[in-house]
Order: sequence, then structure tokens, then C-alpha cells
Amino acid sequence: MSVNTSSKDARALLALAPVIPVITIDRASDAVPLARALVRGGLRAIEITLRTDAAMDAAKTIIAEVPDAIVGLGTVLTPADLDRAKQIGAAFAVSPGCSPDLLRAAAAGDLPYVPGIQTASELMACVNAGFDVVKFFPAVPAGGIAALSSLAGPFPSVTYCPTGGIGETNAAEWLAHPKVIAVGGSWIAPPSAVNDGAWDAIESCANTASRLRSARP
Repeated sequence: MSVNTSSKDARALLALAPVIPVITIDRASDAVPLARALVRGGLRAIEITLRTDAAMDAAKTIIAEVPDAIVGLGTVLTPADLDRAKQIGAAFAVSPGCSPDLLRAAAAGDLPYVPGIQTASELMACVNAGFDVVKFFPAVPAGGIAALSSLAGPFPSVTYCPTGGIGETNAAEWLAHPKVIAVGGSWIAPPSAVNDGAWDAIESCANTASRLRSARP
């Protein structure tokens, strides 16, 4: 099965940095200073989750006011969500899982897209739809690195962005896996730090995370 353009472009984006910050924003007013802190720290690709009422406005504001940020929408659950991502000018989209309708819509479009998987059956569906880079979610509860390695055996062409249960203490271990292109994580900018406006601390955490790839053997 050939790889579609959406997946090829997603792979290129994920390769920009070892960590994709997974961000939940409760107040749209926090969006710009948060994005600037992450970019200064070396993490330009940012996933804004569609989990709050402020998420879409926050993403729009970052796109308009922080040109160095590469803004993606996360928690994309339907083709309509995918359309919304494209309409606001998002650079990519990410899902926690996959569905036939969503895979078809993403494969037919040109927005870089990363579907989520947890099982071999889900991974087969993604590969058959032309996606060779996926989000392994929730990474730690789903079996951790051992589970990812088991999936990698029968799917040698696939690379992964594990997300869920990954933090400062174990990110380097995940990044050392040869099939992991990047990891996603909320530890870079947890809601408590965002709500407190702790931009310097977030920048420092992003800077540390941006250098994690050097830990690979």
C-alpha cells in the first residue's frame, strides 16, 4: 500500500523536534504567551487539544500571532473536526484513535494527519489507508515500549509518536526506540503551569525536551 501525502507530510513535521507538546488551554488569552515560550524553548510544533471551549480560539490566535509556531489540532474525532482544522489554517491534525470515515477523509485531503492506534487491527486499518506514521495512545497504559516493539515486528514500515503516560523521566527511553520519531506529552506545559502563567518555567522545560534526541544511542 502506498503512503499518502497526508502521512508523508506528517512524518516531516514530527521529525522537527523530539517532543510534541500536547496542550490543553482553558483561557484563550494564555495561547500567545504559551506558544511563544514553547517556540523560544525550541519546540515549534504544538498540538492544541480540542478538549475545552477555548481550544479553537486559542489555536486561531496562535496561528495569527506566533508565525514561528507550527500549530496542530489534537483530539480530532470526526471528519468535521478535520475540516475545522484545515479551515483555521492548522498545520497538522492528530487523533487519539481512528475510524474508517476519518481515515478516508484524511487520506483524501492534504492536511498532515496522524491517526491514533492501540491494537494491530487499528494499525492494519491505518496502513491500508496509506498512513505509515501513527500516534500510539495511550502509550504506557497500552503496554509501554514492549507493546510498541511487538507491533513494530509485523509492521516494519511504520513509525510512531507515542503519547500518554510519557513524561520527563521516561521520554528519553521512548525516544531511544528505533521506530519512535517523536513523543507527545503534556508535561512540557501542564495546565497548572499555564494557568499560573509560568512562561519562563515552560520555556526551560521545552528547552530541555528539545535536546532529548541527543540521548538516542
